[in-house]
Amino acid sequence: MITGVACLTLVVALVAQGPQPAGTLVVRLRAGDRPIASATVRAGERTEKADAGGRVTLTLAPGDHDLIIEADGFLPAAVHAVITAGATAEVDVEMQPLEEEIFVTATRTGTRLQDQPLRVEVIDREEIEEKALMTPGSVAMLLGETTGLRVQTTAPSLGAANVRIQGLRGHYSQLVADGLPLYGAQGDSFSLLQVPPLDLGQVEVIKGVASALYGASALGGVINLVSRRPRETEYEALFNVTTLGGADATVFLAQAPGSSWSWTLLGGYHGQARQDLDDDGWTDVAGYDRGVVRPRVFFDNGRGATVFATGGVMLEDREGGTAIGGVAPDGRPFTEALATRAGDGGIVGRWVTEGGRIASARGSFMARSQDRWFGDVRERGVRRTWFGEASLSGISGRHTWVVGAAFQRDRYAARDLPQFDYVYSSPAAFAQDEIALGPKASLAASARVDVHSEYGTLASPRVSLLARPGPGWTLRVSGGTGAFTPTPFTEETDETGFSRLLPLAGLDAERAWGASADVTYAAGPFELTATGFGSVVNDPTQLATVDPDTVALVNAGGPTRTWGTELIARYRREGLLAMVTHAWTRSTELDVDEAIRREVPLTPRHTLSLNVVWDGESWGRFGIETYYIGRQALEDDPYRESSRPHALVGFLGERRLGRVRVFLNAENVFNVRQTRWDPLVRPARRPDGRWTVDAWAPLDGRVFNGGVRVEW
Repeated sequence: MITGVACLTLVVALVAQGPQPAGTLVVRLRAGDRPIASATVRAGERTEKADAGGRVTLTLAPGDHDLIIEADGFLPAAVHAVITAGATAEVDVEMQPLEEEIFVTATRTGTRLQDQPLRVEVIDREEIEEKALMTPGSVAMLLGETTGLRVQTTAPSLGAANVRIQGLRGHYSQLVADGLPLYGAQGDSFSLLQVPPLDLGQVEVIKGVASALYGASALGGVINLVSRRPRETEYEALFNVTTLGGADATVFLAQAPGSSWSWTLLGGYHGQARQDLDDDGWTDVAGYDRGVVRPRVFFDNGRGATVFATGGVMLEDREGGTAIGGVAPDGRPFTEALATRAGDGGIVGRWVTEGGRIASARGSFMARSQDRWFGDVRERGVRRTWFGEASLSGISGRHTWVVGAAFQRDRYAARDLPQFDYVYSSPAAFAQDEIALGPKASLAASARVDVHSEYGTLASPRVSLLARPGPGWTLRVSGGTGAFTPTPFTEETDETGFSRLLPLAGLDAERAWGASADVTYAAGPFELTATGFGSVVNDPTQLATVDPDTVALVNAGGPTRTWGTELIARYRREGLLAMVTHAWTRSTELDVDEAIRREVPLTPRHTLSLNVVWDGESWGRFGIETYYIGRQALEDDPYRESSRPHALVGFLGERRLGRVRVFLNAENVFNVRQTRWDPLVRPARRPDGRWTVDAWAPLDGRVFNGGVRVEW
């Protein structure tokens, strides 16, 4: 019997019984004791549907045949048959229910999570729903509480933040939606804060160098936000308020497939009142008003042709800097404000060719305009990204392969500082092969070559190995190289703008290599995963001081070295989930101003967490979360050289009353707040224009939020 995996290889030898020109293959499809009557079996140009007993009978010419088996609600399976003229043979295929498996899309070959040689962290729908009750307006908390990821505030006054993956700076992390760069080539430090989680099905995280999959914007890793697929007609509304003056109102509508078409629609408003919690005249919590609309359309003809289309509009106004009546240390008001207007669209198509291969095409466009004030300096600009890709995939014996080509064009047009305009084009070719080495091992090799209009040819290979040495044990080893193409947008310039930055000149592309190894042991409800990782980034770009009022981006004369470990222990049984995590990270770089090596600022050596959640279908949910963040090196902080270690504790309660859910959440119940120890504002402005120190602890303190979620 064949177990349901994404790629299964079966060699069927039909014994010749005479001079018949064809052989007969009977495929019986089951899930447990139940036949799968809705399945479709494709062999080349032929497509046959299963009968009521889950049987498909095929008369095939002698030779090799690749069969693809699909059924709604089940993982696809593949059978390789070698047919000889003659008798009839029967094959049993056990289909795996989709709801019992995690199906990974970020690695191009759709496989089950446990069968993927490259390690992919998946945040499932259950955890997304939990975090949607805590922060309905963004995915920042959802990602920040994932082991190995750290959401770092980059502009305290406006609340900007990005994700650092395994110690690497946030601009190395590529954020995509359904595999499309809908947030731009590199995104920015506000994208995470502008994505509501209510219409997400899962989040896939690839940690470490991922340029072989996603090009020169994914040197640190990839976060793929996978949209929620409509399986039934449903409507949801969520309303939330916070003790800090925040408010959220989000609606999600989904229309189940009628014939071949279905759709979803997300719309919402999110707002926050501006707060000065320590009464020093400076904004600690940025004020904002944001509106989001995102429709999605799905098509599936049941014969292997699918189309997914999405579009989105986002409008947001943010305000920070000095509070009303407040002044900076120089005695003058310093207002920070940002108006963002963004629109995007994308489409993904997939169909089966005459030879039984799968052809895919996808493309997207994104435009994001920003109008920002830094005191009396105004900076306006528009970032645009065009993207297109075509690929062909198939199964040949033990090989599941993909080949394809892509093209991306990134443009920035600065209205007030045109010296920072750029237009980058990057055609690329890629290939990937996953090889089944046997029932206990598989190997994946991928490579990509980008020809960048500014930084030349960039090659990115990667190899991953999956092994199952014994019952319950899984081992993965992965290594690869990648590249990163510098732009004016970094963690620092997201906070300070470009007015004090010299135009980019003489920069080289950053090159990196990385490796990781992890081992997982699972026994019943218990699972333990240990990971070790390391990376080296050569020619990293840093902000260097030129004079008291000017800075420049330069390639550092030494590499950034990062290494560390992760440990995750989970226990899940009958609605109870308990999880303990620990991460140890060491990251060093060359300080270009001081010409000495230092620890990368804002990288805690140790982080720990303990989370326990009880979930009952009838009554609701209750959870406790605790997090410990160790000491972090700080950069040019006049108050201290390293941060204070601190712990954060939160509670979540949800009561289900039929189709209504009432929830109450408490974050940071012990009111840990950075400004309780040190001021946020510096005594004097830095050469790059910053008035504030780095944010190494929460700035908002204790927060309660509550609301109601209605389904109908």
